Amino acid sequence: MTKERELSLSNTPMKDTGFRFDTRYTTLPPVLYHLGEPAPARRPEVVVFNARLAEELGLRLGELSGDAQASLLSGRARAEGSVPFSQAYAGHQFGGFSILGDGRAHVLGEHLTPDGRRVDVQLKGSGPTPFSRGGDGRAALGPMLREHLISEAMAGLGIPTTRSLAVVTTGEPVLRERPLPGAILTRVAASHLRVGTFELAAAATRNAPELLPALMDYAIERHDPELREAESPALAFWEAVAKRQAALIASWMRVGFIHGVMNTDNVTISGETIDYGPCAFVDRYAKSVVFSSIDEGGRYAFGNQPWIARWNLARFAEALLPLVDEDRDRAVAKAQERFAHFEGWMNEAWADMMRDKLGLPGRDEDDIALATDLLALMEASSSDYTDTFRALSGATALPAALEGARGWGTWKARWNTRSGRGQDEAPSADARERMRRANPAVIPRNHLVEEALAAADGDDWDPFHRLLSALESPYGERDELTPFQQPPPASFAGYQTFCGT
Repeated sequence: MTKERELSLSNTPMKDTGFRFDTRYTTLPPVLYHLGEPAPARRPEVVVFNARLAEELGLRLGELSGDAQASLLSGRARAEGSVPFSQAYAGHQFGGFSILGDGRAHVLGEHLTPDGRRVDVQLKGSGPTPFSRGGDGRAALGPMLREHLISEAMAGLGIPTTRSLAVVTTGEPVLRERPLPGAILTRVAASHLRVGTFELAAAATRNAPELLPALMDYAIERHDPELREAESPALAFWEAVAKRQAALIASWMRVGFIHGVMNTDNVTISGETIDYGPCAFVDRYAKSVVFSSIDEGGRYAFGNQPWIARWNLARFAEALLPLVDEDRDRAVAKAQERFAHFEGWMNEAWADMMRDKLGLPGRDEDDIALATDLLALMEASSSDYTDTFRALSGATALPAALEGARGWGTWKARWNTRSGRGQDEAPSADARERMRRANPAVIPRNHLVEEALAAADGDDWDPFHRLLSALESPYGERDELTPFQQPPPASFAGYQTFCGT
């Protein structure tokens, strides 16, 4: 996996890579970042490269030699215009507030894509920073491959997400419970602004009153420029972020995704999913299911995600109070009035998502009850989440345990009536098509992800690339997808995920 020789370290910026850096974040007050170079990897080698994403970004990395590509994507060489930095932010982690920052990541800059987007390009696992808190700043290969696999699967599922451009091995071990191969992931994001970024700015307001307004101006200009003329840009911005989060959480619930660590430093302003450490996907449905080894109390359980989003957005609203009104009491009253709408936005986003999954026409006030009653039946019968919804569209047979569950016939009759068809009729062609667009045939099943990562760690890359390929188009029915649609074997019970290191 590693090379015999070390690559030379170049101080001359690489030209003709396609990168068009126009970084504005470093014009903000320096408390928000630290300028600094990645620690060069000793013997970097590109092991995964996302050629399709590179093309979308207008990059010409495929034209580089293997050594040049590895140097650029490991921090040994710098693209023209790049001024690397690590970001500072705060965050509520499992409810407790901490001052944080990029402890093992460097943003290379803000790249302008051919279609006019501005994206951050970041190396993750690229060495220590002032925010490392004693850590080595490096990352192990397995977690970086997991992030590549899951983030690209989420993109295929149509869910807003950061993307992975490449994974590079460093040729050096990282010491965890045992020595592991080191790696660096190149992450692409609409931005790395988080709720925690604003929490840091708010915490520093007393000593740096200019920080919060400057950050707000930058964020609005980058993500919501139409809000510059709003009566209250801060409240309008909070609402835009809240609505993006409601839509994002509903999309997670649609495919059975559990983030696993919904701290405020993992809540993006852009509405993208970020950080794929202890994430997992629901197999047998249970709203209380938790896979993360550190979530002992079930704070971030599958069914809790909408309400954790609400809690996180309350912290965001608190951070913005100085920008809402000079008088704190008035600011709180105005923020509470706007915040009261979130539950309705979240419920409607979830209900619309379920209407798509069930092929329901229009809207009915009883749709939420219809959906939640189905979920209760699925939980009572230990039915597979993905298979059940795919079966309702007629793509596969209904799980036997659900079909035999007490109350199934009554629920099915309600569903047929709500859908406007006879009790023995199948969903119409239009309804089936809508359902199949909402219900994937393939998800990154936890056992398949673990098998692929274990094989890659042993230098057998075929399982990893086969799974990655299957996840590129997850909504179609193709014979070659059958091996990737199977629920986990009974021996896979008790599965846990861990924060990526």
